[in-house]
Amino acid sequence: MKLDDFRLNLHGKEYVPIIIGGMGVNISTAELALEAARLGGIGHISDAEVHAIADKRFGTNFIERKREKYFASKDQRSKPEVQFNIDELAEAQGLHVSKTMEAKKGSGAIFMNCMEKLTMNNPLETLKTRLSAAMDAGIDGITLSAGLHLRSFELIKNHSRFFDTMFGIIVSSAKALNLFLIKAARVGRQPDYIVVEGPLAGGHLGFGINNWKEFNLKSITDEVLQFLKEHGLKIPVIPAGGIFTGTDAVEFLQSGSSGVQVATRFTVTKESGLPDFVKQKYFQALEEEVEVNTVSPTGYPMRMLKQSPVLQKSVKPNCEGLGYLLDSKGNCSYLGAYYDEIQKGISAANVFIKEKVCLCTGMQTFKCWTCGHYVYRLKDTTNKLIDGVYQLLTAEHVFQDYLFSEDHKIKLPEFELAFA
Repeated sequence: MKLDDFRLNLHGKEYVPIIIGGMGVNISTAELALEAARLGGIGHISDAEVHAIADKRFGTNFIERKREKYFASKDQRSKPEVQFNIDELAEAQGLHVSKTMEAKKGSGAIFMNCMEKLTMNNPLETLKTRLSAAMDAGIDGITLSAGLHLRSFELIKNHSRFFDTMFGIIVSSAKALNLFLIKAARVGRQPDYIVVEGPLAGGHLGFGINNWKEFNLKSITDEVLQFLKEHGLKIPVIPAGGIFTGTDAVEFLQSGSSGVQVATRFTVTKESGLPDFVKQKYFQALEEEVEVNTVSPTGYPMRMLKQSPVLQKSVKPNCEGLGYLLDSKGNCSYLGAYYDEIQKGISAANVFIKEKVCLCTGMQTFKCWTCGHYVYRLKDTTNKLIDGVYQLLTAEHVFQDYLFSEDHKIKLPEFELAFA
């Protein structure tokens, strides 16, 4: 069977069963999400560092204004006063979502990926604002990620679109799902879909640094499906993380899943927000160059390429302009580690912190090369050109290959200058 033999039903509507995951900062661009929707599937945009996205897309100056406002705190170890302007946050989110929705064509949908771990020195109010502004701007659905989101529904239960917007939760175990469902039941709202993310996914992982290898996506997905069956719940399950071919996807749907979420193969498409030279690094990657580490200030393990620039050089914290990972007291583990080194008398130019990275700056500047485990297989999905550069793919090509490929085969794009 082919993936195109199946359909995903959400909110009474039928979709092609492919969801492109929400990769920040702006790797999952509006252009990428719009292609998925045009082709009948579901595409995500991400609201990670949404001010930076708005500044790039629309010429606003949210980051510059925030940096100027808090310039006096640039050398402080703790930054409790560095707060996001809630109205500007809502404006940036509204611009990002509304302009994307206005451009949507086709029978598919546009979802927003919303990370709970973006604490922003004001966790609850900033999360509520991001969720509410996305609904105000007409988003089709919101995927709750990077956290258990035990309070998220409570924050927005009175919003006029609370029941109209599709909501999903990303979990890595039935136990985590159960915790979310208990909280959701208190506001009379089940999730519309469940994304089960396995240990081979890119970016932040919902597993321990020492035990992630003990798990696999198939067994976790089966566990969640069995949990739902035992509790009489009919919620679509969407496995994610390591689904590299259409045949991989079919095997999950034949086992009871309703669709799949994929990302790695779309990072090297023309519509992806990664700079072209980074896309080439992904194509060139070898399996031994992929690592899971603990450098993220969020506390979650994170998968990335070992040669990521963010791992080679430390930078001065940029919390005045960014500061998305500041906790409710204005602290961040990287911020603290950086000023520990400064207090030792080390000059800013020579500070190097191996244990943590400035994730806000690294992600905004595309120097944190997060990736799925199978990034090293990307070179087998395209052609290597005479000049040694790998041919970029279109999102449509990758999408159609997932839909129609069989026997784990991958169709290469047509290009006359490819090596024979």
